[in-house]
Amino acid sequence: MDPAHQCRRPPERDELQPLDRRSAPGRGGGGPQGPGRPGRDRSHRLCGAGPGSRCPARCRPGWRARRGGGLSQTLLGRRHQRVQRLRRLVRRRNLRQGERVFVVEGAKVISAALDAGAPVEGLYCAPQVESNPAASRVVERASGIGVRIHHLATGVMEHLADTVTPQPVVAVVGFVDVVMDALFPGDGSSPGTGAEASLMVVCVDVRDPGNAGTILRSAEAAGAGGLVFCDGSVDVYNPKTVRASAGSLFYVPVVAGGDAQTVLEQIGGWGLRRLGAVAGRGQDPTLVDLVAPVALVLGNEALGLPDSVEPFLDGRLSIPMAGRVESLNVGMAAAVLCFEAARQRRASSALLSPAPAAPAQDRADGV
Repeated sequence: MDPAHQCRRPPERDELQPLDRRSAPGRGGGGPQGPGRPGRDRSHRLCGAGPGSRCPARCRPGWRARRGGGLSQTLLGRRHQRVQRLRRLVRRRNLRQGERVFVVEGAKVISAALDAGAPVEGLYCAPQVESNPAASRVVERASGIGVRIHHLATGVMEHLADTVTPQPVVAVVGFVDVVMDALFPGDGSSPGTGAEASLMVVCVDVRDPGNAGTILRSAEAAGAGGLVFCDGSVDVYNPKTVRASAGSLFYVPVVAGGDAQTVLEQIGGWGLRRLGAVAGRGQDPTLVDLVAPVALVLGNEALGLPDSVEPFLDGRLSIPMAGRVESLNVGMAAAVLCFEAARQRRASSALLSPAPAAPAQDRADGV
């Protein structure tokens, strides 16, 4: 054997890597993925497409959907500032009041807003809007009049909505409420002569948004000329109220806010008879004259009308109940009273209308 000092030793290695050491030649070089690398190196399979298959275009990052007017709109994700604002508008009354805008859901209610000329700020569409003919039509209509259309990524609408099955399209719309004096144009000293100007509904401390929407819908269907939600009542722009109104919010003049006593005093000054709906202590509405100018006053679902408004009422109405039922839901009670007023007014109009003239041949025959 060779002496130890004559044995071959392994070549010495550098303790530090050379500064100019480069990656092995070849495509990519094993370096980190960057914007300069070919696009096919990046993973597109956000939707879970299998090996060898290509993802749909809308699943790829940065995909831009082309819509009306030749303008492209980037798909908005959950973290986009517009989506965050939309979510807050759905959930926060103070933000709606501050910006004076609210969220409208569904093609039917959005179409009603467009028909009424309400200020529509923009529409937000889920991917499934293309498979919904009604939603597609309202999007096309809004785009045609210059409303800005935003397209949401998959799953974002479910993140925004407060319903189990969200609508494929929602809109942000400006407030449509009016001031008290706008209910009766002119000098405000009288309610006018039209039937629609002589029937009003006043809500005092009505808290349930579904009931509020039902009252709006019933008031419009019965021909009411105005509806007032006094202080303490539900927000008329609550998403559930807007849905339950089925678009009536845009067709009935609505006053949002106002002290109940002040409102009733002003209505009394206009010459309307103020009739409060109570459980079991009032007159049968079929026996009360509802043809004359009248304001129907509705109270809280559980507690009814507060004692503070009693001095401002001219009478009380109670719907007769059979069986052990004490009273109806306030939304249903509003519908019954509004349509009783409408029934009496139709009957009165029929009595006042002249009978149609007999045909000429019948008159000649003495019939």
